[in-house]
Amino acid sequence: MRETLFHLERSQPATLQAQIREVLTRAIAAGRLQPGEPVPSTRAMAGQLGVSRNTVTLAYQALVSEGFLMARERSGYFVDAQAVDGLSTGPQATEPRPQSAEAGIDWRARMVEHCADDRLVFRPADWQRHPFPFVYGQVDAQVFPIAEWRDCVRQAMGRRWLDAWTLDRYSEDDALLTEEIARRILPRRGISASPSQVLVTLGAQNALYLIAALLVGRNTPVAMEEPGYPDLRLMLARRTDALRQVSVDHDGVMVGAALEGASILFCTPSHHYPTTVTMSLERRRALLDAARRESLVIVEDDYEFEANYIGAPLPALKSLDEDGRVIYVGSFSKSLMPGLRLGFIAADEALIAELRALRRLMLRHPPGNNQRAAALFLANGHFDVLVRRIHRTYRERWQVMSEALERHLPGWARSPGFGGSSYWLTGAEGLDAAQLARRALDEGVVIEPGEPFFAQAGAGRRNFRLGFSSIPADRIPEGIARLRAACDAL
Repeated sequence: MRETLFHLERSQPATLQAQIREVLTRAIAAGRLQPGEPVPSTRAMAGQLGVSRNTVTLAYQALVSEGFLMARERSGYFVDAQAVDGLSTGPQATEPRPQSAEAGIDWRARMVEHCADDRLVFRPADWQRHPFPFVYGQVDAQVFPIAEWRDCVRQAMGRRWLDAWTLDRYSEDDALLTEEIARRILPRRGISASPSQVLVTLGAQNALYLIAALLVGRNTPVAMEEPGYPDLRLMLARRTDALRQVSVDHDGVMVGAALEGASILFCTPSHHYPTTVTMSLERRRALLDAARRESLVIVEDDYEFEANYIGAPLPALKSLDEDGRVIYVGSFSKSLMPGLRLGFIAADEALIAELRALRRLMLRHPPGNNQRAAALFLANGHFDVLVRRIHRTYRERWQVMSEALERHLPGWARSPGFGGSSYWLTGAEGLDAAQLARRALDEGVVIEPGEPFFAQAGAGRRNFRLGFSSIPADRIPEGIARLRAACDAL
């Protein structure tokens, strides 16, 4: 609080003493000054406000007599705890200054676009409080090797790696991280790339935004999957008037008339988002053939690349690409942690150079300390151990959920083909999944209704998603049983 800038309005009719008293009482009422906390000294406050020290002293003495402050000999002035007990503290206690209608700004009128949207995936902010959180994309702390990550962070913060995270590298990434991605991560997906063909991003979503900003204009014909990633649809709809939806069947995104004339396709071949369908090898080859004929660029979002634990994983679409037209997007959000916000793009070097220049204009580069800690986590082999642990844990939960769904909701579930961390369900005729989600929440069960994943209004009302990355296996059966009870109650 000593560093907080106070200011006075010299034009106000109130005296300087009265204004100083008001400033401090507002700070106490709002909770910015806590009980027992010292207020700025009379000398410091006088210097900051440009008034005499006597003026401040008289204001402080008045606040002492009013019970807001208490004076301690040779120590200064402190907030009186008894005064705070009688106040309504917190941000709501600070009344905003009155503002005339003429002085107000109509911010919506000034905005060139509006990004808020109410068709987002349902997930209560306090989902962790509920005993059966079938939410997607979250990390189970019991699976994550916290001690090993802490050790890598400690190493990254040491003097040896000081330059890696203290310097402004402008548009450059951590060389150790791009080397590890090119040498350790991409080969697992059958992709051969040099570090110069890799760009680190703030997660997969940042990668998709960069690509869209660089390659999608107002008249660019763009295709994406239906159903698909809601945030990507919102992102693309704000950039082009020629967005089209491409249906998905049991083999993945369908190759047909919807792709004719398209310039770029965004797709999720390994685990279709959200149905978990894995694109077959035959469909991948057909898609690449069509892309060659149509001069189509493909953005492959391999957001869950480490969660292939059922059978042999198919190679990434980019590994089959002979023309360099596939842009590969990866993310560490489903393995390390979503809060880390680290992902990457692997593509032709010329494209990476332009994406790097664009990223520099937006945020320069992701935080160096996070990049170096992740690089050490990879280099020390901890990521390999984590992936094996994820495989064991997710496979067990996948099996337990499969059995529970077959018992309580037979025929509703689409089982993941090559792993992943969720199930996609289609309920009985007439089911409203949004209504079910609200009813299930009363039973402590969190599910994600499917309607936001569809572009067509009203589609997906019977669908919902059940994630199992953040719920222990022993809770799954009861959670599904309660979900069944919620269905029956409707």
